[in-house]
Amino acid sequence: MSHPSFVASAWDTSCVGQPADLSPLELSHLGEHLAHCGALRGPLDQLLAGAAGVQALVAEHVVTVALLATLLVGAVSLVR
Repeated sequence: MSHPSFVASAWDTSCVGQPADLSPLELSHLGEHLAHCGALRGPLDQLLAGAAGVQALVAEHVVTVALLATLLVGAVSLVR
């Protein structure tokens, strides 16, 4: 999802013959960008991240639970 940026980017992806170090202005713009992105993350994003984590955990164990349930049903049918 993209958000419109109100701060014009002042840095390039190449150094064009200049040192590859970050300038203080570039660091300032990066700090502003990170602060802006951090402010956009709220409780809903945390809830969605938690739900994705729970879904991943459950998805990892679906086969194991199905196997254990099958073994349990098989064991119960042998006992009877």
